[in-house]
Amino acid sequence: MTIIIVGAGMAGATLALAISSLSHGKIPIALVETLSPDNTSHPGFDARTIALTQGACQQLTDLGIWPTLVDCATAITHIQVSDRGHAGLVNLSAEDYGIAALGQVVELPEMGKRLFSLLAQAPCVSLFCPAKVVEVTRTEKTARVTLDNGQQLTGKLLVAADGSGSLLGRACHIQWQQQDYQQIAVVANIMTEKKPVGWAFERFTCSGPLALLPMSQQRCSLVWCHNERDREQVGNWSDSRFLSELQQAFGWRLGKILQVGKRYSHPLHLLTASRHISHRVALVGNAAQTLHPIAAQGFNLALRDVIALSNSIVQAVQAGVDPGEYRVLSEYESGRRHDQQATIKATDGLIRLFANNDFPLVIGRNLSLLAMAQIPCMRHAFIRQTFKNAIRR
Repeated sequence: MTIIIVGAGMAGATLALAISSLSHGKIPIALVETLSPDNTSHPGFDARTIALTQGACQQLTDLGIWPTLVDCATAITHIQVSDRGHAGLVNLSAEDYGIAALGQVVELPEMGKRLFSLLAQAPCVSLFCPAKVVEVTRTEKTARVTLDNGQQLTGKLLVAADGSGSLLGRACHIQWQQQDYQQIAVVANIMTEKKPVGWAFERFTCSGPLALLPMSQQRCSLVWCHNERDREQVGNWSDSRFLSELQQAFGWRLGKILQVGKRYSHPLHLLTASRHISHRVALVGNAAQTLHPIAAQGFNLALRDVIALSNSIVQAVQAGVDPGEYRVLSEYESGRRHDQQATIKATDGLIRLFANNDFPLVIGRNLSLLAMAQIPCMRHAFIRQTFKNAIRR
């Protein structure tokens, strides 16, 4: 009943740990990964951070994963959403909802090391790293992969967790639809005069959305979107020019922006798989859908997929059913469809609304922010959708 997972980034690693935890180590898992998290070029554990909703933290707690991560996380206790140059502004506070935090910020390199440490201890998890899949063969009853060292792995189910445009998914004839946002995301860590002390900021500027997440040591994680046509110009800015432009766009909420670390840029698009299952294959994480990062929903959605798939696998095995059987995979896919579509629609709509500078839309979105600031039920609806499972009222 071996489950083969290709890709040990965030989604693949947590899936392996979830199956091991839920099955009490009774289901063999073969986890294949090209790079270790110590490799600075690992796309799943690079210099970025992720914002985990409080609901996601609870799910990781239930799996026994969160206690290993908690001391390297920074709590988000307040969020400010604003539109530069306009009156719309809303402040959200965890205290208003009777919870300790709205979410947690974790640095990916540190998270990668800790997840790999847990994988090394997890019963029935065999890690093949560094290793690369060079051939995939599927029969009626099994799925088999051949690694670049000639080793073959055979299992009942093959999970593609190898990122956007998954090579494994392509080998299994999965196709993706892509919507280009004509934007790039500039990612960096910055240091500010005032400590962020739990404050996260979503600010919509003329160049594109801008997000700051609180980190330790008086730092913030920055994601700043720009038009694709400005990529070369922005990339050529000196650090002093970058800090000056960022200060003008963000304002002085955290005082003077003192320092910026190494900058990275990524093209932005919405990538969705035409289907999330195939014969003895399931997709999770960015292999299934890659979202715009500004709303910080990518891994939180992926984790809900991971929990659902791991439950489907474990329940099938416990019932004596083949976990790679089409009926099992079809129920997983259909059960996740509504949440996936709702999250994609909300994230895509938010980006398109706030990236548009047409006057009627600017007026409309600012009226919405002003109304949210004044009407508690609107704030609650926003929080409930954005921070799924964090608040129950």
